[in-house]
Formats: sequence, structure tokens, C-alpha cells
Amino acid sequence: MTPAILSHGAVLREARVGDEPGILACITALAVYEREPDAVENTVEALEAGLFGSEPRVFTHVVERDGAIVGIAMWFLTYSTWTGRHGIWLEDLFVHESERGRGYGKALIASLAAVCVEREYSRLEWTVLDWNAPALAFYRSLGAAPMDEWTTQRLTGAHLEALAASARDSASGRD
Repeated sequence: MTPAILSHGAVLREARVGDEPGILACITALAVYEREPDAVENTVEALEAGLFGSEPRVFTHVVERDGAIVGIAMWFLTYSTWTGRHGIWLEDLFVHESERGRGYGKALIASLAAVCVEREYSRLEWTVLDWNAPALAFYRSLGAAPMDEWTTQRLTGAHLEALAASARDSASGRD
């Protein structure tokens, strides 16, 4: 990705080593906005390993202005068995409130659309909270369509551990 100059002297680019504190600050601010201020367990060290370790599986585009990370798009690859092609899952899109209205969010998501087209990925997907009307309106303005017939499912904590234990028990013949 070639860095792009945005309004107000901001630069859109791929994340690089040293960006981790700014990325984590965006993640934390997003958690506060999404009414989950204590949910973030991520660390600068975990981000460094995930983004820049020997086999990165998560990627981030950032908007940097005046030496500070003011927006992020964190993403990873998906795969469609039906199309036989990869896609992008946008995990987090966030622009600090003081920086909104400058086109940074659109530039971030457009950069992911460009990656999809460039690499012949079949889709760009993400979830949004039902109550987040500003985000929903923004996504509709880009042409995104809701997937109302799909409901996200998640296993975590004790339920995830119990299911994993049942697989181990099955494998060892204990079921």
C-alpha cells in the first residue's frame, strides 16, 4: 500500500513497528464508545506479536496526523468456500471523535476495498452494533448492505473450554 495524503496533513498508511501504543489507544477508545470500557485485554506486546511477528495474521491501516495515530482499520483474511477466494474481515474501524468529519473513516475503508480489488478478494465484511446509528448511516452511504438473515455466533470462556474438552475426550475415546 502506498501511503496517501489526506486532509489536514494526515497520512493513511500500513501500520509499522512503533504504532502499537497508538493502535491500542484507538482500540481502547472504541471499547469506551461501544460501552465496554473494561473489555480490552490487548497489550502493546500482543499487538506487536500479532501485527509484526514471524507470521502476522492481522493487519492494520492507520491514519497518522501530527505524529499521532488518529484512526485505524484492523483486518484479517477470510475465505469463501463458495467463491474459492479470500475476503477481508474488518475487525475494527475507528477514528477519534476529534478527528471525525475529515474523511478518514471513508479513506480507511476505501483502502481495504482497494486491497480487495487489487488481490481479487471477493468481499469486505464487518459487524456493527444495532444501536450505532451514525456508523450504520455511514456504512449505508458507502453502499454497504446489511446481512439481516445472518446472525453472528460466538463461543468464549467456559463454553469454549467445555467444547474443546469434549473434542479432547472424543479423541481419547472417553465419550
